[in-house]
Amino acid sequence: LSDGKNFSGKHLNQVRNRNLRLRRTLPKKGTRSAKRLLAKRSGREARFAKDTNHCISKKIVTEAQRTNYGISLEDLEGIRNRARLRKPQRVALNSWGFHQLGSFVQYKAVRAGVLVVYVNPAYTSQHCSGCGRVDKNNRPNQATFLRTSCGLSLLANRNATINIAKRGCDSSVVSYATARD
Repeated sequence: LSDGKNFSGKHLNQVRNRNLRLRRTLPKKGTRSAKRLLAKRSGREARFAKDTNHCISKKIVTEAQRTNYGISLEDLEGIRNRARLRKPQRVALNSWGFHQLGSFVQYKAVRAGVLVVYVNPAYTSQHCSGCGRVDKNNRPNQATFLRTSCGLSLLANRNATINIAKRGCDSSVVSYATARD
């Protein structure tokens, strides 16, 4: 959130990695018990991810309702087609449930009467939330944002959330949650 609170799917990634290893090793065994275990586990990861996304979206909407703020989300439609990644990163991107999380936030926000705005995601991680300059060199590594000319130093995710929140407030073209149905 723009106030610095994070909701992480780290545990979900750990579960996905464990299930990926199982799906790779079990078929090689070829035993009946391995096949039964694969059949038993099918769908379990999707249900776990769905539950995790429901919990995170509920916390986001509850916090927005409590503070009387709207919700700004990046419009990540088509990201899988635009992204050029290595094979291990492709697996992680294609199992990422951003659309599902966004739709859960959207329907819960409509029920709670909270405004949802979709903003353009371009350069949110390279844009300085202090001085407004965009530069690739603002990101020396994945985790940090460092703008030497104005002296701003933040975690990259924190800087991006501030930029997304600002774009949501400044947006002249607003996509309301009910309009995306």
